[in-house]
Formats: sequence, C-alpha cells, structure tokens
Amino acid sequence: MTQTIGYARVSTEDQDCSIQEEALRAAGANVIRSERKSGTTTTGRTELATVLDFLREGDTLLVTRIDRLARSLMDLEGIVGELRAKGAHLKATEQPIDTSTPAGRAFLQMLGVFAEFETAIRRERQLEGIAKAKAKGVYKGRKPSVPVEDVLRLKAEGLGASVIAKQLGIARSSVYEALKGA
Repeated sequence: MTQTIGYARVSTEDQDCSIQEEALRAAGANVIRSERKSGTTTTGRTELATVLDFLREGDTLLVTRIDRLARSLMDLEGIVGELRAKGAHLKATEQPIDTSTPAGRAFLQMLGVFAEFETAIRRERQLEGIAKAKAKGVYKGRKPSVPVEDVLRLKAEGLGASVIAKQLGIARSSVYEALKGA
C-alpha cells in the first residue's frame, strides 16, 4: 500500500507549521512530520531524515512548496535522487511539482535554482547591511567568546597554550588566535 507522507518546516521559533500541516492533510497526507530548522542545509533535520528513511517504492513525499524541503539546489537534488532510488515521488501542494512526470521534474529543477538564488541574494543583502552598520560604528559584531585579556595575562605569566586553554575552558587553537591577534 502506497502512502503520502507530508513534511512541513519553518525556520524560526516564532513561526509554526500549522498552516502547512493543514494543507498537507487536505492534499491527502497520511502521515505528517514537522520541524523548526533552517532549510539551507539538511544537516540536523531529523524529521526530514525520518521521512526519507520511511519512504518506500510508490510512496509520495508531499510538501507545500519546495523551499520547505531545501534552499540549496545540491540538497534538493540529493533528496530527489534519494526518492528516485527508492521509487518514490515528490509533490508540492502550491506548485505544479510532481516528479512522476517529466514536466514536474523540469519545473522542480527551475524552482530549485530560484530558491538557491533567493538565499544567495538574502545573504548578500545581509552582508551589505552589516558593512554599512560597521561603517557607521553601529555594528560591532558579536562579543568575543575568547577572553583575550586573560589569554595575554596568562601568557605573560609564562604559561603555555595548552595550560591557558585548560584554565580558561577554551580550545588551544583559540589561544593561538588570541595571541596572533594581539
């Protein structure tokens, strides 16, 4: 018996998957798995991994939009390749994607390119904004996680990098970076 398994994803804690879950149920999903994780990578997305492990030949993975599944063309191709190897298909409720048809596969590839492009543009805008804020003196970056003053003081006392790292609870490489930057 084939199944339609739904997958819903949001990126942040203040978002929720209920609208996606409702759409997936209405489109015939028997099982729905949801998670709050970034779509820029498949790493750490345990619910997606569970769904992909569970799918069998003839099953369908159902999402509302492909950007809920992947924001990277490489990840999208990997997921679709895994589905293909299992004999399963991908469908989206809000886009004409159905990998069981040639037109659906072509549309999926086009949307994947656009999703990756959108992520790159967003990242570029963010970096531009940070550069402007730094130029105005508004953005200072995150607080250093390594207590540089303590590293320098302990080094001046004659301690080695391994001992300094152990005393401060940081990596030895962080000690070397602090010494190099000073």
